[in-house]
Amino acid sequence: MVEAESISSTAEIRIPHDPLLQIIGQDEAVRIGRMISGQRRHLLLVGPPGTGKSMLAQAIASILPKPKQEVLILHNPERPERPIVEVRNAISKKGAKGPLVEVLDPTSVPAFVSEKLGFRCRRCARLSNPDASSCFFCGADKYKRVRGPFDDLLMGPPGMEREERVHTTRMRDGKEELIVFERRGDKIAILTQKDLMKLSEMREKAQYKVILSFNRTTFVQATGASETELLGDVRHDPYGSHPQIGSLPYTRVVPGAVHEAHEGVLFVDELSSLGRLQRFLLTAMQEKKYPITGRNQSSTGSSVRVDGVPSDFILVAAVNFNDVQGILAPLRSRILGNGYELLMNTHMPDNEANRLKLIQFLAQEIVRDGRIPHADAGAIAEIIRFAQIKAKEIDGQSGLTLRLRLLSGTIKMAGDVAASAERKLITAEDVKFAILNSKPIEEQATEKYGSMYKASQSDFGFKREKGGTEIG
Repeated sequence: MVEAESISSTAEIRIPHDPLLQIIGQDEAVRIGRMISGQRRHLLLVGPPGTGKSMLAQAIASILPKPKQEVLILHNPERPERPIVEVRNAISKKGAKGPLVEVLDPTSVPAFVSEKLGFRCRRCARLSNPDASSCFFCGADKYKRVRGPFDDLLMGPPGMEREERVHTTRMRDGKEELIVFERRGDKIAILTQKDLMKLSEMREKAQYKVILSFNRTTFVQATGASETELLGDVRHDPYGSHPQIGSLPYTRVVPGAVHEAHEGVLFVDELSSLGRLQRFLLTAMQEKKYPITGRNQSSTGSSVRVDGVPSDFILVAAVNFNDVQGILAPLRSRILGNGYELLMNTHMPDNEANRLKLIQFLAQEIVRDGRIPHADAGAIAEIIRFAQIKAKEIDGQSGLTLRLRLLSGTIKMAGDVAASAERKLITAEDVKFAILNSKPIEEQATEKYGSMYKASQSDFGFKREKGGTEIG
């Protein structure tokens, strides 16, 4: 086995392709996570922020199979205010009629097209499975699969988003024409302007709206979601369903997170903060279907109701230990009856194997960030020492801390220092600078003023004389 002290740079570390193996110090969570993805169980993760709860949820979602169902909302001519739900399986989609289009291999299209569609890696330019968010060959992130408060830590820099369609132009018979490259499985279709017009005509004739496509993500985040975001809505139209100027109700149906997570993972951080919405979440879990209705009573959408919209998801919820009591009892019972509750580790033993895992984590964060250099042996040693100190300070235990967001922020600040100085590697001095300057504001205030109370008094310009009298 390679020893941690023999590693000269994090550039030597090969990042595991399996997202679950990228999670360190949470072996029991990884084992359960692999089980629930196959058995479709629910999971409640309990622990302080920064211990990998959201990363685990994303890893579980990434190993789920592709969605096999497409959900459509159909116009109901007899009762327009009661649109009809149709669930179309992948097999039935293959038999659907449509314009015959040219289909190419990813190697036959421009490089920028294959990159945007998720086939080609931006770093090494090699082709791999478009459904894999990271490159199989170099481990770099190919695209960002979700948007949320943690994506800067988990899914790489902004702008790396996979697209389903790429619009561009080409010259044909001396004329410039608009074309669209569309991802279709492991192939890429070329749609001309005529093809697009034909597809548009077919959709208008069918009078339906696709609210959940086959190519949707398997990870949906509902942290801090409102009632509309969680359960869906029907948009307001000031002209209602007027045949000339209004829009039909089926076109205004908007799915909620419980529907978008169908066949995937619904991740809710700070579950107790949902409050009364937990009971609606419970209903969606139990019934595996949840109706979409207009949420605003003064809106024209309030008269529209779509029953039977699928919501068969895996719930992965996270909460701090002190907030467990805020979880609705029937919801927690439902999770325990068809899933697991798991207490996250906050530290791990300081041994050779775990030091190697910590170095792997550093390499992962550097690669995901994409804007900082790798760390040399001195920087690695400083981060390990910092992890030992924090395990003792925060948890009162000997070992290595697993409050990984703290370590991630430190290595990124150290990397910014190295990058600004145009150094090829992060050094021990960069890490020391980052540790000194990445303290929380409470700690900075205590060091500067002696206590948080004195710091708060400084906002008003107060100071105390020796006798104890306050003066301005």
